[in-house]
Amino acid sequence: QVQLVESGGGLVQPGGSLRLSCAASGSIFSIATMGWYRQPPGKQRELVASITSAGNINYADSVKGRFTISRDNAKNTAYLQMNSLKPDDTAVYYCNRDQGYKGNYWGKGTLVTVSS
Repeated sequence: QVQLVESGGGLVQPGGSLRLSCAASGSIFSIATMGWYRQPPGKQRELVASITSAGNINYADSVKGRFTISRDNAKNTAYLQMNSLKPDDTAVYYCNRDQGYKGNYWGKGTLVTVSS
């Protein structure tokens, strides 16, 4: 089993920034894709950004140029730097770790609220 713990969410004004962290522990397999997903109120969960163990990155169109995903493999931690936040970014943000046949894991989520 792998445990994922997100942190860094909170209330921020439009135009502000937040940095989310996702720390993984347990049965860590070195080959894994880390991803950030979000679920806005009343909507389905959607992919925000992902980064493979090789460093290949993918972003949702809605966050390109504003969000940056990164990872520190030595710390088994992934990050999501969120800049120029908009009210539409309000959501519960979830961390995901996909280790292929060795399992797919989710964190419990952290709430990001963008409001003045």
